[in-house]
Amino acid sequence: MELDISTVREDGVCRMILKGEVDVYTSPQLKQELVDAVEDGCVNLLIDLEQVGFIDSSGLGVLVSGLRRVKERSGTLRLVCTKENILKIFRITGLEKVFPVFSTMEEASDF
Repeated sequence: MELDISTVREDGVCRMILKGEVDVYTSPQLKQELVDAVEDGCVNLLIDLEQVGFIDSSGLGVLVSGLRRVKERSGTLRLVCTKENILKIFRITGLEKVFPVFSTMEEASDF
């Protein structure tokens, strides 16, 4: 499976829309996109997982490292997700307490 990532930067906020699967094969691509965005000065990230069908531990690890990276620069990383199969993984791993998760991009955009 593939992962398509589109990034839009508006007013110092980067919105990343992910489509596909975030797994051991595609997580390096996500990691590079996150690193590039932060290195380019975008420390407030909104990651839309609405079109992600699957995420594994390597994908979760990339999100955690991205969160650490933005927090080092006093930024935030927020997730947008309503898909129960993805939210369940965050609950099982306890990461729903680490990441702010929102139902819509509009809710997540309220900084």
